[in-house]
Amino acid sequence: MNQVNQAETASRRSRGRPLETGQQDLREKILDTAEQMFTESGYAATPIRRIADSCGVNPALVHYYFGNKRDLLQATLERALAPLIKALANFKDDQQAGIGDISHLLISMAAEHPNIPRLMTREVLLPGGEMQDYFIENMAPRLGGALPELVKREKSKGQLRDDLDPDFAALMILSMSFFPFIARTLAEQVLDIDFTNKGIEMLNQRVASLLDKGMSK
Repeated sequence: MNQVNQAETASRRSRGRPLETGQQDLREKILDTAEQMFTESGYAATPIRRIADSCGVNPALVHYYFGNKRDLLQATLERALAPLIKALANFKDDQQAGIGDISHLLISMAAEHPNIPRLMTREVLLPGGEMQDYFIENMAPRLGGALPELVKREKSKGQLRDDLDPDFAALMILSMSFFPFIARTLAEQVLDIDFTNKGIEMLNQRVASLLDKGMSK
């Protein structure tokens, strides 16, 4: 059975049901490959066929799982950011979560998906980014939009400086947490920054310390 027929058969079998283990593994492999290739070459220069060839599958199978190429890019971002968005939402109910916990959460996501900060820079932050409009409308309110509210809460509890602006504070938290991963290539080669687990833990400590000294009373 060729892969086009496999895709059609899988579609009939899995419609309305969770993916089987093998299907889920393949889906994750496609997402991993797309995340890397979209980051390295850019969305426009990365055809579906190149992603499919790297995964050893037919392009029809990629279309079956994700639709068109833009849908695949969207799924790549959603996979990495959806857990982060959920965790930030949970922080609203966690009165013990502070600024350092937020930066730790952001850094942990970037460490798990190190290509995502660079991919977001290319396809969300820069002018003409393929996902810019989608991100602004669907993800930013739940991601960046949640940070100022958390900063306001900590400020109202007397934990942060009275002159601290929540919006600028949110921008600083995002910048300090994500920029090291955007600049990773130079950071490793020029600054000798370690991005192993030990280095990530040190980064967490340094960022939390800077935020505490700059924002806390």
